[in-house]
Amino acid sequence: MAVSAPFDAVLLISFGGPRGLSEIRPFLANVLRGRNVPAARLDSVMHHYELFEGISPLTEITMRQADGLRERLRCLALPVYVGMRNWHPFLDDTLREMANNGIRRILALTLAPHHSYSSCGQYKQNVLQALNSSQLEGRNLEVTYVSGWHTHTGFIRANADHISQAFQKLSANSRSGAQLIFTAHSIPLTMANEARYEKDLAESAELIAKHVSVTNWAIAYQSRSGRPQDPWLEPDICDYLHKEKQRGLEAAVLSPIGFVADHIEVLYDLDTEVSLVAKELDIEMARASAVNDHPTFLDMMADVIQTTCKRYATGIPLQISPSTISPATELPPCER
Repeated sequence: MAVSAPFDAVLLISFGGPRGLSEIRPFLANVLRGRNVPAARLDSVMHHYELFEGISPLTEITMRQADGLRERLRCLALPVYVGMRNWHPFLDDTLREMANNGIRRILALTLAPHHSYSSCGQYKQNVLQALNSSQLEGRNLEVTYVSGWHTHTGFIRANADHISQAFQKLSANSRSGAQLIFTAHSIPLTMANEARYEKDLAESAELIAKHVSVTNWAIAYQSRSGRPQDPWLEPDICDYLHKEKQRGLEAAVLSPIGFVADHIEVLYDLDTEVSLVAKELDIEMARASAVNDHPTFLDMMADVIQTTCKRYATGIPLQISPSTISPATELPPCER
């Protein structure tokens, strides 16, 4: 028998990605939202997608995550929907579909483990904009968000498992001296100073490193964009490898803990660009997968949903209001 839940459905919120060459330009137009990005920067990002035939694995992986979550939530009889910020299925369309299906109370999980405006706040703002649109006026949808999960055992164990597999890809005589390097999307310092992004990353990294019994670890950043004169979080992963090579680094395992899917920014920035740098520097490198649809990560998603349902079993909290989200620097084309 299904267990009663204080919500009618679950909404997974993600960034979105194109699924073919013809979708790259309109997808990037959605990401840019009319911002004035230099043509050279746009051409560069388009080329990254073209190298993969314009197909971002993000959508497919997110759908697999949703399927795994549905299977695990059978006891709650909660349907699971997916809404993307920049491509199909668009967040606005998904919310209208949910409203048309009679859903009113929504429990949302944003697929970004570490908190900043661009990774979480902006998505909440997009949800508010959709709820206040004329298409949803009078539908009385209520959206509640799960609590943070960057230190959840399931997230830690899923990453640790992929890291352990990556260490096995290194030659036997390189493993003991290899450094574990965690990566995440760089963001402007103005944004980082107003969020707990760096603290969240450090907490995740420390727990994961402890789980795999690695003491030699560091955090570096990838996918930096924006104006060169604007300060962003550092060190950049390529710069970091150059510096560490001078200090004797011979082998490394890269773990993109700032992402929950192996999408274009992981495949290009790490598997293509950083891989070339490591080869030039004669650093043996293996890359751990993002959590993707690792069973333990899917178990974690189900656990945070079930925990939230129990927390609000006697009543759903007051909803977030537009005034609680402050505008911040917007990012150029990138996937989350």
